[in-house]
Amino acid sequence: MSVFVIAYYTLLLGASCLAAYFNKRSAFLLLFSLTLVSFVLGIIGGVSALRIVAILAGLLALSAMVSYAFREFLVAIASKNLAKELRTAPLTAAFGMFVIFTVAVAGIFAPLIAPHGEAVVITSAFAPADANMLLGADQLGRDIFSRLVYGARNTVALALAGTVMAFLLGALAGLMAATSGGWFDQFLARTSDVIMSIPSLIFALLMLSIFGGDLANDTTSFWLLSTFTGITGLLLVSAIAERSLMGWVIGLAILAGVAALFGGFMLTIFNPSEIILILVVAVIYSPRVFRLTRAVAGNVVVMDYIEAAKLRGERRWYLIRREILPNSTAPLIAEFGLEFCFVFLLIAGLSFLGLGIQPPTADWGSMVRENATLISFGYITPLIPAGAIALLTVAVNFVVDWMLYRSSGLKV
Repeated sequence: MSVFVIAYYTLLLGASCLAAYFNKRSAFLLLFSLTLVSFVLGIIGGVSALRIVAILAGLLALSAMVSYAFREFLVAIASKNLAKELRTAPLTAAFGMFVIFTVAVAGIFAPLIAPHGEAVVITSAFAPADANMLLGADQLGRDIFSRLVYGARNTVALALAGTVMAFLLGALAGLMAATSGGWFDQFLARTSDVIMSIPSLIFALLMLSIFGGDLANDTTSFWLLSTFTGITGLLLVSAIAERSLMGWVIGLAILAGVAALFGGFMLTIFNPSEIILILVVAVIYSPRVFRLTRAVAGNVVVMDYIEAAKLRGERRWYLIRREILPNSTAPLIAEFGLEFCFVFLLIAGLSFLGLGIQPPTADWGSMVRENATLISFGYITPLIPAGAIALLTVAVNFVVDWMLYRSSGLKV
C-alpha cells in the first residue's frame, strides 16, 4: 500500500472524526460519504481512481473556500441592507456569483486579459502549449486561451441581449393579455402556441436560412430590429396611454425615435448576422415568457385588491406597475435566469453547427467544433469551452434559485 493511499484515508477519517466530535453533522456526512466512495472506487480502480477522487475533492474544497471568501467580500463592500441579504446566500449561490463575476470581468476586459487577438494567427496548427500560449493553438494556429477570453464576451453578450429582448416582449405581452382579456388575450395566446409548436432548433435554422446570406446586412438588420422594437413599444404605449389620443400621439412619436436610436446603437455593438441571431432567439423564447407572465398575472388580477383598485378608478399602467409586478417578482426572476440559460445554450449549439456566431469571431460553441480533432489525440482542449458553457449555466441557476427563495419569503 502506497504512502498516498495511507495518507489519503488517514486525512479523510481524521476529518470525519473531528466533524463528529464537534457535532458538525453535515460535514461529517459529507466527509464519511467521501471516505466510503473512495474505498469502493479504490477497490475497483486502484490508486489511479483514488487520485482522481482526491483531485475532485480538492477542487470541491477549493470552490467552497473561494465561494465563502467571495461572499464575505461582497458583504464587506455592500450596503447594510444588501449585506444582510448576502449573508443568507448559500455557498452554491456565492459560487455562482463568483463565476458570473469572473466571466463578466473576462468579457469586459478581454483586450487587456488576452495575450493575443481573437483572430490573430501566431503559430502552426494545433501547436502545443508554451509560455506564450497557455492552452496551445487551434486548427488555424490561433491562441486558444485568447479566443476563450474573447468568447466570454461574444457568447454571453449575445445571450444576454437575446434574453432581455425576449423577456421585454414576452412579459409586456403577458401583462397586457392578463389585464385586457377578450380577443386580444386569445390572439396573443394562439400566436404563442403556433411559435411554441415549432421545435426551437428547427425554427432557428429556418429563420437563419431565410435571413442569412445576402440579407444579413445593415439595412435588413436595422429594419428587423426596428420592427421588433416597435412591436414591443406598442405594447408599452397601449398599457400607458390606453384610450388617450394625446397619450398615443406622444407615445408613438417617442417610440419612433427610440426604435431608430436603438437600431443604430445595436449596429455599433453587433454585426448584422449577430443582430439577426439575437432577434431569432428573442422570437423563439418570448412565447415562453408570455405564457408564464400571463399565468402569474392572471392569478393576481382576480385578487380583491385589484378589484378595489379598479373601483378607485386606477388605470391599467398603475395596476401593472404597483399591484401586479410586485406580486410576480419571484417567478419572473426565476424565468429570466432560465431563459438566459436556454438562449445561451441555443446560441452555443447553433455556433457549434456553424450557424451561430460566424468566424473569425470567437465563440465557445464554435471553439468546441474547431478543436474537436484534438480529442482523437488525447487532448482535452475542446472540453475547456464546453466546460465553460456548462459552468456558467450551472452558476446562473445557483444564483436564480437563491433569489427565488429570497423573493418568495422562504428560508434557505
